[in-house]
Amino acid sequence: MTARIYQPSKTATQSGTARTKGWVLEFEPSEPREIDPLMGWTGSGDMKSQVKLRFAEKDEAVAYATRNGIAYRVEEPPPHRRRIVSYSDNFRSTRLGPWTH
Repeated sequence: MTARIYQPSKTATQSGTARTKGWVLEFEPSEPREIDPLMGWTGSGDMKSQVKLRFAEKDEAVAYATRNGIAYRVEEPPPHRRRIVSYSDNFRSTRLGPWTH
């Protein structure tokens, strides 16, 4: 029973940073998923793969895992690289890219 502690990234349809500041403790699957022959749905008998615990801080998630004897690994988020560009940069005279319209 191994757990993964990580900070979730934002989805592609998300413009803000909601629900990305907290930390998640999620159990790794202990048995593989299988396809149901009748319906074609994918399922598993592993109930712990459905559990996601949310914490405000990484230290809280690590403390919970150690207190309950859960083996864990922490995945640090990559550094955020955000380039701030203004609308007026499209019309500046020193623009490097070609004008396309």
